[in-house]
Amino acid sequence: MSGALQRVANSSCVPALLALALMGGGSAATAQEGALLVGETLRAAVAGRIVYFGTLAGELPIRYRPNGTMAARSSHLAQFTGSESDTGTWWVAREKLCQQWSTWLDGKAFCYTLRREGATVFWIRSDGRTGTATIAR
Repeated sequence: MSGALQRVANSSCVPALLALALMGGGSAATAQEGALLVGETLRAAVAGRIVYFGTLAGELPIRYRPNGTMAARSSHLAQFTGSESDTGTWWVAREKLCQQWSTWLDGKAFCYTLRREGATVFWIRSDGRTGTATIAR
C-alpha cells in the first residue's frame, strides 16, 4: 500500500474518504458539456450494462441490472469500504440516476446528473462531487 493510502486507511475521516474513493473524488471534470442523459435515454444507457467509475484507487465497475438492482466488486477498495463487494438498487428520478448501496456509503442514496461526451460520461452527484465514467457496450 502506498504511503498516502496507508495514511488514509489510518485516518479518522475514512467515511468521507470512502465516498471519494467510490465515486471519483472531486475530479475537475464537469457535467456542463455533451449530451445530457435523462429519462428513458438515461435508463437505456445504464440498464444491463457495466459502468466503470473512476476512483482514487482505480476503476469501480458497477453492474446495473435491468430490474433495478446493481452490484460491484473491488478488491482494491475493500480497505475503504470494509468489504470487497456490495449490492444495491438504482432508479431514474427527476432526470437523474439514483442509487443506494446496501452497506457502502453508509447505505445512503445519491443521485447523479450524467452527460455523455463521446465515450466519456461526466457526472455530478447530488452532494456536488464530480467525476468521469465509461459505459461498457
